[in-house]
Amino acid sequence: MKPSRFALAILATCLLAACDRQPTNEFSGYVEGDLLYIGPQEAGRVLTLPVREGTQVKAGQVIATLEDDVQRADLAAAKAALAEAEARLDKAKAAQQRPEEIAVLQATERRANAALDLSRIELERQKSLVPKGASSQANLDNAQHQYDQNQASLDEVRRQIDVGRIAARLEDIAAAEGAVRQAQANRDAAQVRLDRRALKAPDDATVQTLYFRVGELVPEGKPVASLLPPGLVKVRFFVPETLLPKVALGAPVSVSCDGCPPMIAEVRFISDAAEYTPPVIYSREERSKLVYLIEARPRDPSTARPGQPVTVRLDGAGK
Repeated sequence: MKPSRFALAILATCLLAACDRQPTNEFSGYVEGDLLYIGPQEAGRVLTLPVREGTQVKAGQVIATLEDDVQRADLAAAKAALAEAEARLDKAKAAQQRPEEIAVLQATERRANAALDLSRIELERQKSLVPKGASSQANLDNAQHQYDQNQASLDEVRRQIDVGRIAARLEDIAAAEGAVRQAQANRDAAQVRLDRRALKAPDDATVQTLYFRVGELVPEGKPVASLLPPGLVKVRFFVPETLLPKVALGAPVSVSCDGCPPMIAEVRFISDAAEYTPPVIYSREERSKLVYLIEARPRDPSTARPGQPVTVRLDGAGK
């Protein structure tokens, strides 16, 4: 019995579909890059932009500089405050009075000592005259009072000399040291703010996009440029649920694309959730519709370009 024309048409359609079907160990995917967005933490106008889109930059290379007049002024003020705090600490640790001031007190001491000697002589003279009736008791009392007063004045100036030669109290020195540490922290913070006005590449990368030009005002938190380091280039593809057990982290996969040399990539990520979930209970037929996202890192990222469609082959995953 010859098959009907309708049956032959169905058979031909099935054969054509089978011929066009992709091998079970090859999957379509694409290259993707995780961009780094470089921008200032404080708003400012772009002063220089020494790179262009597509430029290869090294880690630490300046991408752009922003106006820094305010930051330089803050740093100068912080340095001045630090110098003042250090001077106060030195003064607290040193003698409370300068050598010139000590010399003045020493001259006062000599004058007080001379006055004391004179009052002692007068007191002794009065003590010898009063018993003889040559002087009154009032003169003796005045001489005694003058002697006591001169003795107190000498003691006072000697105490002033002793105090002038010692340093400040321990708590005053500790407070001065705390003020110096605070001033140093303010100086360091001001230096960091100034250094951040020069935007630098955190790693070797390629400049992808420049969002601002010289003279434009960059708002706080907005990127000036986007960079693509080689280590952030990845290949993304989807594997059916039936082949998922045959994919392991670290396993190599072959990646090919139109007009580019073959690449080898290593699986770095396997999704734990299906990208497509049927609205019915998982039957054998429905499970075949489940696909899982796989990400692989090319061993040579320079041959992969983001957005490029690729074909990924799982070696040993089946024919």
